[in-house]
Amino acid sequence: MKKIFAISVLAALAIAGCKKKQGSVSELHNYSTPTITLADGYYYSIPVNGLLPVIPATAYDSFYHADAVVVFDQSMLDVTKPGVYPVIATARNQYGMGNSDTLYVAVTDIDPTIDLAGTYLRVSTDDTVKVTRLANGLYRTSDVAGNGPADVTHVVPAMFVQTSTTSLVMPVQESKFGTFYATNGVVSMTPDVTYQYILHNNAFAPVTRTFRKL
Repeated sequence: MKKIFAISVLAALAIAGCKKKQGSVSELHNYSTPTITLADGYYYSIPVNGLLPVIPATAYDSFYHADAVVVFDQSMLDVTKPGVYPVIATARNQYGMGNSDTLYVAVTDIDPTIDLAGTYLRVSTDDTVKVTRLANGLYRTSDVAGNGPADVTHVVPAMFVQTSTTSLVMPVQESKFGTFYATNGVVSMTPDVTYQYILHNNAFAPVTRTFRKL
């Protein structure tokens, strides 16, 4: 009898173990994110206390063949203070998989007819740099340090915004040497067009760097 009982108990446990458990079922989806397209580019300029215009943007997930809504985070934009600020664009597909992109907004009251774009010579090193206009008052220099033609290691591009006819602001930016920024930004429109600043990063000496337009 003991043997029969033991077999009966094992059979009951086996049957109980085969019962289907009730609960939620998780669905697996291939990982894919929407691609964000900013129709008017990544650079904008608005006056102090101005409003950011409507930014035409679309997002599309090519794997799931679906459009997505683009949402803009303006929490870091300070329209009361001249400078350069990031605005983050984000889009998610129907499964919550998201992608983001960054556009930059210059806040400045500079006259739109002023254009600093061109080739500049750093006075102390004879190094030439290229300054490109991205939006009104917003520029990118091809070489923020201008250490000289022989120094290719420390060539780092940087953005700055001209805030008046005599001043510029270079905010904190990322580089291969870590974050950097500049202070004492000065612009001179006569007799020659020049700009200057002091860089702050351990890879660059904290000296005044002056660039003259050729």
